[in-house]
Amino acid sequence: MTIPSCLAPVFPPPLVFPPGFRLTLVAVLALGLCASPLAFAGKGPSHRAEGEKAYALIFGTVWGPDNYPLYGVKVEIHRADRKKPHWELYSDHNGEFAQRVPAGRADYVVQADLKGYKYRNGKPLHLDQPVPVHIENDERADIGLHLTQ
Repeated sequence: MTIPSCLAPVFPPPLVFPPGFRLTLVAVLALGLCASPLAFAGKGPSHRAEGEKAYALIFGTVWGPDNYPLYGVKVEIHRADRKKPHWELYSDHNGEFAQRVPAGRADYVVQADLKGYKYRNGKPLHLDQPVPVHIENDERADIGLHLTQ
């Protein structure tokens, strides 16, 4: 089939690859997929950028008395040997919160500050006891704050 000269700019000629091009392309892609795990072999568990400090992560969910996640609950985190909270944050729409803390062995206490927080039925909520968290190194600790009426 020939393309009329007036349509030639609209329909460019098809690409023609040299013989063996497809085989070379498949070989390069296969080698790239096989070699990619080797590229990260010496970097360790966390792929931090140059100069970025190591950290641990305390990740949690605030649960209401009906076992649904709660939005907008103030969460306080402090080291176990201190009384005042070092970090204050709020749960998101999924009831979740996350806070980076320094890497290394440490104990933390996580609690909910429910002053001024109103549950949908108007009754006050409380946390039976603060949640202790032990961190060894640069790890993630998952917890849940279960509130009752």
